[in-house]
Amino acid sequence: MLLVPTQVRPSSIQGLGLFSTAPIAKGTITWTFNPHFDLVFTVAQVEAMPPIQKALLRHHGYLSTALGKFVFCVDDARFWNHSSDCNNGEILLPGEIEASNVALRDIAAGEELTVDYRTFDGKDSDAGASWLTR
Repeated sequence: MLLVPTQVRPSSIQGLGLFSTAPIAKGTITWTFNPHFDLVFTVAQVEAMPPIQKALLRHHGYLSTALGKFVFCVDDARFWNHSSDCNNGEILLPGEIEASNVALRDIAAGEELTVDYRTFDGKDSDAGASWLTR
């Protein structure tokens, strides 16, 4: 679940992106797993879904390397784009089963929030994919 104010807008990175609407200080937790807002599906459940649902989960969800399951964020966190020079990273908070996102530097209002998918998404762990080096 997002913990900072954001909005979805067109992105120069890919399609739509997630943008801050207020400054975010370095070290701020920006997202944390919340079972009331983040749906979890086993790989078998995803494979059994109709193609359109499967495509939605594969595009807007992620295969958690910690859980071994697909996570689909119901809030706008599903619009987070990838960057190899990201402004958000991962931190495992005490008692949590999934890593949270943390601002790696100060982020200005209006700036797109980005993460490196390879650090948490099992389906994007292929570092050789050309789009993952952007």
